[in-house]
Amino acid sequence: MKQVAVILSGCGFLDGAEITEAISTLVAIGQNGAEYKVFAPDKDVSETNHLTQNSTGKQRNVMQEAARIARGDIQALEILKALDFDALAFPGGFGAALHLCNFGEKGSAGDIDPQVARIIKEFHESQKPIAAICIAPAIMALALGNKGVNLTIGDDVGTATEIEKTGAKHQNCMVEKFVVDPDQKIISTPAYMYGTAKPHQIFEGVSGAITELLKMA
Repeated sequence: MKQVAVILSGCGFLDGAEITEAISTLVAIGQNGAEYKVFAPDKDVSETNHLTQNSTGKQRNVMQEAARIARGDIQALEILKALDFDALAFPGGFGAALHLCNFGEKGSAGDIDPQVARIIKEFHESQKPIAAICIAPAIMALALGNKGVNLTIGDDVGTATEIEKTGAKHQNCMVEKFVVDPDQKIISTPAYMYGTAKPHQIFEGVSGAITELLKMA
């Protein structure tokens, strides 16, 4: 049975993992007859009130927050080794651009969390496929832009332009679809980069991307 590592960036679309995208990823993995393990960085970050969309001035731990989605079955990024898995998946949410890298603050000049960078390198060098959802393709751009990786974040011109500054190629894509780079083995889908999308549309795009991910694994 194929094994997929899933990396979450917290819980909640403004400061962590987008919950619909995360659950869609986990459900799609199971529907494709595979299993998953969930990982997250063990670090404290600023908290956002999802009702007011303002900072609370407090902090939360990314791993503890992601454990809400993973039902407590979660491990730190340091434990994750590409050798143990067939594929890797990054659900989105702005936490992916804040806590897994700092694209949300620095754009194309951003850096990737050292553990995330190590993990991507291990999977890529092992020719194991990676799925990136919503804003998470920005991580792939920072990691693989110099290889001309082809990906999508939907049709947001500003974000796409910043991604292309890394050397990555951007392809417009509707929410229910996904983009495949067969050479770099990267699959991406825009999900809630379309802010008015419905949950069933998110699931359709994510499910298609995960199905393709497991075909490539």
